[in-house]
Amino acid sequence: MEDFQPILLEVWRRACRQPRLSEAASGIAEILRRRFPLDRLLVLALDHERSRLTTAAMAGGEGADPEPDSLEIQANLPRWCLGESLLRGPAHEVKHEFPGLLPPDWPGDVLACGLGLDDEPLGALILGASQPGAFQPGHEPLMSALREPLAVALRNDRRLRELTRLREAAEADRRSLLSRLGRQDISDTLIGAGSGLRETLRGVDQVARSDAPVLILGETGSGKEVIARAIHARSARAAGPFLRVNCGAIPPELADSELFGHERGSFTGAATRRKGWFERADGGTLFLDEIGELTPAIQVRLLRILQDGTFERVGGQQPLRVEVRLIAATHRDLHGMVRDGRFREDLWYRINVFPLTLPALRERREDIPAMATHFALRAAERLGLTPRLPSTEDMARLIAYPWPGNVRELAAVIERAAILGEGRRLEIERALGVGSVIAPAQPSAPAERIQERIEPLDTAARLHIERALAMTLGRIEGPFGAARLLKIHPDTLRARMRKLGVDWRRHRATDPG
Repeated sequence: MEDFQPILLEVWRRACRQPRLSEAASGIAEILRRRFPLDRLLVLALDHERSRLTTAAMAGGEGADPEPDSLEIQANLPRWCLGESLLRGPAHEVKHEFPGLLPPDWPGDVLACGLGLDDEPLGALILGASQPGAFQPGHEPLMSALREPLAVALRNDRRLRELTRLREAAEADRRSLLSRLGRQDISDTLIGAGSGLRETLRGVDQVARSDAPVLILGETGSGKEVIARAIHARSARAAGPFLRVNCGAIPPELADSELFGHERGSFTGAATRRKGWFERADGGTLFLDEIGELTPAIQVRLLRILQDGTFERVGGQQPLRVEVRLIAATHRDLHGMVRDGRFREDLWYRINVFPLTLPALRERREDIPAMATHFALRAAERLGLTPRLPSTEDMARLIAYPWPGNVRELAAVIERAAILGEGRRLEIERALGVGSVIAPAQPSAPAERIQERIEPLDTAARLHIERALAMTLGRIEGPFGAARLLKIHPDTLRARMRKLGVDWRRHRATDPG
């Protein structure tokens, strides 16, 4: 066969000019038709996580995404992608040798090769011709030479898709946050900025301009993520990524891989190299929520990256460097955990450079009217109801309530009140639960009258559980369940309910929302 370097150069140029392989496929197919009797071109991508093949690009034909239909193909295909052997012959013979490699309706003759780079299997290039016996041994050298440009194009396409997915996830996260806040832009003024959050936001303005680590302290549901995002939005890293990691949701055995990434083959199931949260947040801000849940081993590795900005992926030997601004948050008493030996003292000093304490909602009751109005308007918009605002009596109830779940609970109560009111009113009292409103403090009573008001312990416990069930509409488990509110295990709560004769179904039936 005559020299094919010019045609390879054209393929390289086409792949580089159009990083989306699906957009470049037609042009590449036109170039290859000068040397191959092809009717269709198919590039398959190997999806390691789902152990299947997906269509990355196709030109000149239709076909469904092929999927491996046997365990043997899942085991052999990666090795074939990295090898030098080609598949040439009738489509039915290729299907027999590698079941699932071709779409079910693929006709005619086939010439195929695997695509891989740097010992990483990526997928396959398949050329098809309707005429039987169209591909000859003389076509194989050029097909082998096409491995590198098509493998590079496939890897670039995969990386571009991953970046697009991350960008879309970040944008969806941003939209979700703005929706939860009922705001059009992240720079909008926070409710309470001029009252209950005044001191906190003053600290945000002071620290945002630097790269110093920040530790946000506050109860669950008090809005720590909102403050972290405000710091990022007002910093020089605002154009970079903001990534949130819930440390309490990461299994201890996967924490290393999640935070720092892993190399391919570093452990069972590590089919590809994976970037960790620190790498993905490079140039931006990483928000480690509930940092007190990290194990001592992960605390050691976290300390190193805070000291010199370097780390290694699991199974890797090459030090990597990132530029990440760290914001940590917790509802725990980290200083007490340091005294008890459950949190490293040196890490505590590293993350506690600039602490910000976020007040609980009960400590800034002056913000409740504005927040309740805000959440009522947002609930009406989300539920498609006529906007209704809390009455004067409702507002008094909301201000008097202790809000153990903070802002998150207030938002849930207002939305529940909107659902129960069906657009006619806000059913604040029902949403809070019967007997949930704290009565104003009364003058002290004589000892004999105090004794008259004391209920038996079982009665008090039953009323307390029923109050929690009323607030959660009969839910026992989950983030909005009574067990979470009472801070006990769901099974323990069920046992106490059986003992005290509490029926959760009564509360579910009376509160259909």
